Amino acid sequence: MTESSLDPAAAPPAQARPGSGWRRFAADWASDQTSFKGVSWGKAMMWVFLLSDTFVFGCFLVAYMTARMSTTVPWPNPSEVFALEIGGTEVPLILIAIMTFVLISSSGTMALAVHYGYLRDRRKAGRLMLATALFGACFVGMQAFEWTKLIREGVRPWTNPWGAPQFGSSFFMITGFHGTHVTIGVIFLLVLARKVLRGDYETGRRGFFTSRRGRYEAIEIMGLYWHFVDLVWVFIFAFFYLW
Repeated sequence: MTESSLDPAAAPPAQARPGSGWRRFAADWASDQTSFKGVSWGKAMMWVFLLSDTFVFGCFLVAYMTARMSTTVPWPNPSEVFALEIGGTEVPLILIAIMTFVLISSSGTMALAVHYGYLRDRRKAGRLMLATALFGACFVGMQAFEWTKLIREGVRPWTNPWGAPQFGSSFFMITGFHGTHVTIGVIFLLVLARKVLRGDYETGRRGFFTSRRGRYEAIEIMGLYWHFVDLVWVFIFAFFYLW
């Protein structure tokens, strides 16, 4: 027997037992050694919130699909309900298309704001956040116009002049809940943009989201929320306006 065979350090590593990889994977997640190591509480809690909110929106959309497929009364045609008269011609879904373009564009400005935030370029980051808030405010304004138009045409949570009464309740519940998320996002964007432009992340000024110097991660956390709101709208647009 040679000396190298007696030395544990010189011996080649033993082959992992079957299933040991999965055991290590489960241990890493359970002990928070790999998946969440180094992740701040703010970012982790935002992911938890977004996961819970996904279930809420998912329940709303499933309830909408169930109501639409189970009703015996004809469902209103979205191309007629959401049409706008422009120059004497009814243009279907034109307002919804503009709203979708505005909200998707806001994801681009938000992503750039996060990028410049980590580069410590507070002027560009702050201005891009203001642009994102402006896009969001425009979206909410157009949604308010859409609500006003439909209410004037007789749509209520319990009835509507085009067919199935469940249409009104589904429309106001789903779009209203999403519009509330956008409104809250706009408010927080304005608050964070003010802090960024004022230099709170450079001086470490005490206050909400700025307890430590250089903590531009707050912009990324805001970006996670905003991208989630945009993604949810894609599903609402597909299921509610195109179906």
